[in-house]
Amino acid sequence: MKAVVYDRPGSYAIAEVPVPEPGPGEVLLKVLVAGVCGTDLHIHEGEFGPSYPLTPGHEFVGEVAVLGEGVDQVTLGDRVAVDNTASCGRCVECRRARPAFCRSLVAQGVNAPGGFAEYVVTDANRCFVVNDLEAEVAVFAEPAACVVHGLDVLNLRSGASVLLVGAGPTGLLLTQLLAASGANPLTVAAPSEHKLRLAAARGADRTVRIARGDDLQGLLRPLTDDQGFDVVIDATGSLDVLEHAIPLTRTGGTVFVYGMAGESARLPISPYDVFRRELTVKGSFAQQYSFDRSLQALRTGRIGTDGLITHRFPLDDYGAALDAVRDSASIKTVIVP
Repeated sequence: MKAVVYDRPGSYAIAEVPVPEPGPGEVLLKVLVAGVCGTDLHIHEGEFGPSYPLTPGHEFVGEVAVLGEGVDQVTLGDRVAVDNTASCGRCVECRRARPAFCRSLVAQGVNAPGGFAEYVVTDANRCFVVNDLEAEVAVFAEPAACVVHGLDVLNLRSGASVLLVGAGPTGLLLTQLLAASGANPLTVAAPSEHKLRLAAARGADRTVRIARGDDLQGLLRPLTDDQGFDVVIDATGSLDVLEHAIPLTRTGGTVFVYGMAGESARLPISPYDVFRRELTVKGSFAQQYSFDRSLQALRTGRIGTDGLITHRFPLDDYGAALDAVRDSASIKTVIVP
């Protein structure tokens, strides 16, 4: 079978490798579609803890092709979305209900074979049957689960004014669930008019076009009568945005770091400002106990995915898929093996 295989950061090949065989409790999936996201760009650069050799791809939907011994959770031919992480359940973080920080975490596409391949083996108990969803809808289950967990961490108060910076795939998922969670008003700021139109159609009360180097305080703070927003969310990972987050947050408000910045990035902040204005700074990492809720949101239409996939590539064009993710004109890029 074909698979993307890295031997070190930045170095990969589209290789012919043996089709893996499922062990007890595992299934072999024929990959139908796999999402490519900003995290994959970080993994490409050797960030986010990759192990080599590595086949990346942590957002994938497949069809059950072979059942391992003892599997009864799924049947042959089922379409499934996969929670790509497996925690040990015994370490100190697992015992504190934080499985994403498990000391022995197995994360497919990061330190175990992922979905940028024609076939992949995974645990049957991490498969969610999605025969009722199209594969290109179900592929949003993992990023939507991350957003659901993010809102768990944020613990948004109904009626809070929210500024969301970024209208990529994550920003547009956040827009929909923030609107449904009571953000009022919800302001979305981004450089692309097209993406802002999508945000407006998905629940944003107002949108603001911004560009690199803009005076974000001058553009956005007046929208709040110079009080600032209750919550400021960065969904870009850009230090240029994060530097404005605290000044845009009102007294007693929350800065929410959702976008993934580079591991070496550093942000200067004023501890006195955080202290004096009783600000809260939160972050959200991956997804925890939220996969089923993300699928429910996709099933009910609370999260709509129409028009979000803008680029589709075969495995042989993996490099072009990475380039598409880097291109701000794209929204969601997928691999279709």
